[in-house]
Amino acid sequence: MGFSINVDIGGTFTDFFVTQDGKEIQIGKTPTTHYELSVGFMKGIREMAGLYQSDLRDFLGQAEAVRYCTTLGTNAIIERTGPKLGLITTAGFEDTIFLGRGRSWADGISLQENKDLARIQKPEPLIPRDMVVGVHERIDSFGQIIAPLKREDVLEKLQILVDRGAMGFVVCLLWSFANPVHEQMVKQLIEDEYPEDYLGSMPVILSSEVSPKSGEYTRFVTAIVNAYLHGVMGDELNKLVTELRTGGYQRPLALVHNTGGMKKVSRSRAVLTHNAGPVAGLHGARTLGQVYGYDNITFTDMGGTSFDIGVISGGRVRAYDFIPVIDRWRTNISAIEVKSIGAGGGSIAWINKLMGNALEVGPQSAGSMPGPACYDQGGEEPTVTDADLVLGYLNPENYLGGKMLLDPDLSTRAIEKKIANPLGLSIVEAASRIRRIIDARMGQEVFKEVVLKGHDPRDFVLFAVGGAGPTHACGFAPYLEVSKVLVPFFSPVFGAFGASTVNIQQVWEKSKTLKIFQWATQSYSEDIDGFNAVVNELKDLAIRDLRLEGFREDQIHFQLEIDMRYGMQYNLTKIISPHLNVKSPVDFKDICDIFTRDYSAIYTPEATFPVGGINIECFYLTATVETPLHKIEPDQINDPQPPAEARRDSRKAYWAGVGDYQDTPVFNFGALKPGNMIAGPALIEAPDTTYVIEPDWQFTLDPYYTGVLERV
Repeated sequence: MGFSINVDIGGTFTDFFVTQDGKEIQIGKTPTTHYELSVGFMKGIREMAGLYQSDLRDFLGQAEAVRYCTTLGTNAIIERTGPKLGLITTAGFEDTIFLGRGRSWADGISLQENKDLARIQKPEPLIPRDMVVGVHERIDSFGQIIAPLKREDVLEKLQILVDRGAMGFVVCLLWSFANPVHEQMVKQLIEDEYPEDYLGSMPVILSSEVSPKSGEYTRFVTAIVNAYLHGVMGDELNKLVTELRTGGYQRPLALVHNTGGMKKVSRSRAVLTHNAGPVAGLHGARTLGQVYGYDNITFTDMGGTSFDIGVISGGRVRAYDFIPVIDRWRTNISAIEVKSIGAGGGSIAWINKLMGNALEVGPQSAGSMPGPACYDQGGEEPTVTDADLVLGYLNPENYLGGKMLLDPDLSTRAIEKKIANPLGLSIVEAASRIRRIIDARMGQEVFKEVVLKGHDPRDFVLFAVGGAGPTHACGFAPYLEVSKVLVPFFSPVFGAFGASTVNIQQVWEKSKTLKIFQWATQSYSEDIDGFNAVVNELKDLAIRDLRLEGFREDQIHFQLEIDMRYGMQYNLTKIISPHLNVKSPVDFKDICDIFTRDYSAIYTPEATFPVGGINIECFYLTATVETPLHKIEPDQINDPQPPAEARRDSRKAYWAGVGDYQDTPVFNFGALKPGNMIAGPALIEAPDTTYVIEPDWQFTLDPYYTGVLERV
């Protein structure tokens, strides 16, 4: 099988999870180089090759896959460093993206910012008004051509955009998802009139290809965001692929998608790479849950910049983001829902003077440059990592396995100057409050996320991963009243591990309204051809696309999901269809029964209203090619007493329950054996994280080298 290389670029660190022949595992981290992400990427690749005693060319030459979760495009949108784009739309609808929706000013902002109504403003458009042109054409809601597109009109408007410096084109015409013929004609005219040898390689993005769904504003925005990301990612990924090729890598680079799958770079839509790392982590949690037999999992990932939360119910990753927002832009992509809040090791502690000098932590982050004050890279703001260092939980000489030295004096000064002195607190009390605040915020957010999905957190096992997850797990777990917390040994790079569990997969979607239960006659529809025509169209697209990836049709597995609702309801409920194609009205009854069951589970049985009719509004066909997973083999159980070589010198650590520092035993994670048990308070140092075992907690290393934390 060779090497499987899996990479997750985060806001602070770039994580690596590598296996050889599906067995021998190595993990690693390098600081994320925001000025050019490929620098940190390739630095980590070289370090991982060294762990296998291999040079770069031999390491990459034996790599069977490089899977990549990227933040390239997201940063470009936030910083507005993307290309200058031109938008071609239907005449009369040039202001669609500027008018927005009723609450488009609130999309993508925090609850705290949402309260400050006097200062909220709409985001700066990705395409300015002078780069938007309208062409005379019209297709109606049934896909019928009402006013044909005129070639001369398109060429005239196109020349305007070219003269104004367009570096790419987005085509968003009215009702194009029902009939894309006019958008396709515009694209063909652009490519005929301005070939590559004249304008160079400039993308032409069609909304009917990126987002063939109803919802004019979100369809336009999704296409624009995709084009914006495409322009930035194209250059960066070309550099990265070139470096991999030069280093000896022979296969395509695969990008992980926020839909829960992955595709090679040339077959990926840029908009689907947003938030891919947390989604990969959620899939990794499901895979690990299958090893243990856990169907209900609360997934949490505390990194340097953010804290990610996901819920796995019944062994399935099924929760889709109701409103997928990228930066400040509401899209309609079918993204797996993973909630992220600004709570990580780099989250900055600050005093909110508007709230009576209240101490707050986050959402602002120090990132990797300059990072927390203790990094000694110029950062002066106190962070969660600084508080953990002052409290004695982190070893300043063994951070990242000794690759990075921390300066406790800088942490002490930052907390003293910015927090302790202004609030009249001791330094240790200020640091302790920072830790308690961040733990409480994370615990409350996780509790809310699980409860709002209709679950009891006590029925779920908690996964605490990420570089800071093991350090804070005992702090936020009590808010959920869970009986068990699992911390895998590769938790610091769990997003990269998750990437290794993701299949080749993509979702094809199309809006189409079908009334499958008629309210007037109280009977099931006989429009079998209408249903099957949509499914077969999506299936043909999927087969064609995956064949271009090199897969046979018999390797592809299909799953159909559909958005449904009662009569004239606004909100939609997504279900998994029991039939890929329907053969009779009885099959429509099966679909309606599944809808009623799922709707009842969400809104209670009393809320169902089948007499109002049942409609299908959108089809989602997921095509999957399963990839082989590495095997996690259990080891034999040993004596509960840790071996003598696992014990390191004690150090003083502060425990809130005690109210003071006390000598705390320190253990080396690498020397522990399955079955070893350690009672808190204790500290366990691993190369890329530290397990903080608080008083009244107990740590047990299980046969899979996962740390199991349980309340005594």
